[in-house]
Amino acid sequence: MEKMSPTQNDNTGAETERTILRYIPESIDYLHSVTKFSREELKTLYRNFKNECPNGMVNEETLKNIYGQFFPDGDSDAYAHLVFKSFDRGNSGVVNFERFAIGLSRLLRGTLKDRLRWTFELYDAKGLGYITKDDVATIVRSVYKLLGSCAQPQLNDDDVTEHVDRVFDKLDLNRVGKVEFDDFYEVCTKDESVVLSMSVFDHAM
Repeated sequence: MEKMSPTQNDNTGAETERTILRYIPESIDYLHSVTKFSREELKTLYRNFKNECPNGMVNEETLKNIYGQFFPDGDSDAYAHLVFKSFDRGNSGVVNFERFAIGLSRLLRGTLKDRLRWTFELYDAKGLGYITKDDVATIVRSVYKLLGSCAQPQLNDDDVTEHVDRVFDKLDLNRVGKVEFDDFYEVCTKDESVVLSMSVFDHAM
């Protein structure tokens, strides 16, 4: 199997020391079997990942910097934090290439249910298995901060609160103040406007 390995060590031994600190991902064959990316796509993705994360791991600060480059007119910290948490479910503080590639595959190449599951987990940052109105508000506000002056239309706090109330009212079928994935999935598959109003798929990655 072809291995996506770091640079080989040199005669000085310096590279050997650096290699110990690097995470070496699984083979392309393995990643091809667990994602919906082609081998060539995985090679390109890995090269880009290594450019940003030479040690083979991404932390939250690096992700914030990456988002900041794509959204220079906004504040990317809050949204990048939530995206990072969706990848780092084990709260290890870092995400390796496998987890990154698998998560990205679910979002970009997965079924609608895969994508909605990813979105639900993004909202459920605490990993409780359900989302509340506060969770929805956190995401919506972070998206508007991310877009900054590019957000259309520009909303004030009252507008955001009204938007969140409207979305959560549709999601909370049982009127209990929390929404589990089955209800979330049911509503989103029946009412596309709910997904669009969440503004997640267009900005997640």
